Amino acid sequence: MSIQITPSGQSCGAEIRGLDISQPLSSEQLTEVRQAWLEHHVLSFPDQHLDEDQLEQFKLQFGPFGDDPFIAPIPGRKHIIAVQRAANETAPVFAEAWHTDWSFQVHPPIGTCLYGVTIPPTGGDTLFINQHRVWQDMPDELKQKAENVRAIHSAKLAYHPEGQYGKEDAGRSMDIRPDESAAQTQAHPLIRNHSESGEAAVYGCAGYIIGIEGMEQAAAEQLLMELYLWQTQPQFQYRHQWQPNMLVMWDNRSVLHMATGGYDGHARYLLRTTIGATA
Repeated sequence: MSIQITPSGQSCGAEIRGLDISQPLSSEQLTEVRQAWLEHHVLSFPDQHLDEDQLEQFKLQFGPFGDDPFIAPIPGRKHIIAVQRAANETAPVFAEAWHTDWSFQVHPPIGTCLYGVTIPPTGGDTLFINQHRVWQDMPDELKQKAENVRAIHSAKLAYHPEGQYGKEDAGRSMDIRPDESAAQTQAHPLIRNHSESGEAAVYGCAGYIIGIEGMEQAAAEQLLMELYLWQTQPQFQYRHQWQPNMLVMWDNRSVLHMATGGYDGHARYLLRTTIGATA
């Protein structure tokens, strides 16, 4: 069966059918999937039945394991975490804010694979923003402010003991482990060329970005808010609806993403592993 690629019709995203990703891809299939990934930035693979070995096997075809801090891996694994919420859980929804996975690292993961095991009958969509389109359509005045600057990334607002998932966070089923190391910072260009396609994109957004190198904090916060208001407009977004046994992989070099709620009273359980950078 040939691979069928169906674009979402939104700012990014495509569905892939005609593959059994529980088995290794041929070189031709891998090339076709990777090209679709670079073009659409978010790929979904419905009706896939994967165990943990097969999930890791699929991911390793696209790059090494990434380093996933602050969240304990599932038992028996080093590189798979559970993104989960119990049916009776009342803590705020995990990752319900725009971000790029682990952008505060020296070499952040280039991609993320998320596999849906238990999917509620309603709610729980994942939203994505096409950061290439954000840059392409950006007004010249904002472009001039954003280019040639380096953004300061940090996990402190989320994973420091005083952060969102710190000592005051309670009643959560995910095994999140805040740490003082979350206060460390790492600078990246605010506008980066994609390491494979060469296409320019905004990298990250306010949240993990806490400042701009060489800029007064008040001015940096003003620029980050102006950029955030531009980035998060509906025309740059793609809303992904989950199904059980669906794998979604996205390109952290190209998109922002965020979780959504709307499934109170229902359990949700997904397995996540990241695709590490090769340099």
